Amino acid sequence: MENKPIRTDSTQPWRSALALGLVVIIGTALLAAVNGLTRARITDQEQRVVLEQLQQIIPAELHDNALHRDYYDFSADTAFPQGQIVTAYRARKQGQPVAVILRFAAMDGYNGRINLLAGIAVTGQLIGVRVTSHKETPGLGDGIEIERSDWIRAFNGKSLQQPTLEQWAVQRDGGSFDQMTGATITPRAVVNAVKRALLYFQQHQQELFETPAHEITEK
Repeated sequence: MENKPIRTDSTQPWRSALALGLVVIIGTALLAAVNGLTRARITDQEQRVVLEQLQQIIPAELHDNALHRDYYDFSADTAFPQGQIVTAYRARKQGQPVAVILRFAAMDGYNGRINLLAGIAVTGQLIGVRVTSHKETPGLGDGIEIERSDWIRAFNGKSLQQPTLEQWAVQRDGGSFDQMTGATITPRAVVNAVKRALLYFQQHQQELFETPAHEITEK
């Protein structure tokens, strides 16, 4: 019996390659979509947290404008080092400046960046300070969170005059602010960052209130 040659389909490798390419493209698109949704959820959650904290620092009765609309971003490496972008939220009542809330970071925490909000009244006094996120050691450095201790409330009512500029340090460095048991680096970083924010406010108060606001879409 004569053996017949086996016929092969020369287009099969191209079909396989095309199918594999489609799988890769679809998989990449799905992954990008999931990542996009995840980032959007994270951003929305962070914004909700920030808005809640803004309201904690500046109560509604102190202003009549929308804080999340009256803001702008800037950088000033001397006061806010390492190229960080600072956000200034302005509180006003009947068009008059009441306070500004600066969103910035202490970059030298024990485990790196400590994100902060500092509310400063037009008089130069601190209305309040809050930690929005950090990576400090649980049980030690995390005492900067208002949920963990009242340490952060020590900033309420403080200014560059009370205490004096020289006293703007933790007690171990000769200042007036308590350090935490077993944790000095964390409170030192926060105190120094808030002091720099107050100095910036003192030098740039007019700019902080008069710079045009970014426009964002209401949700």
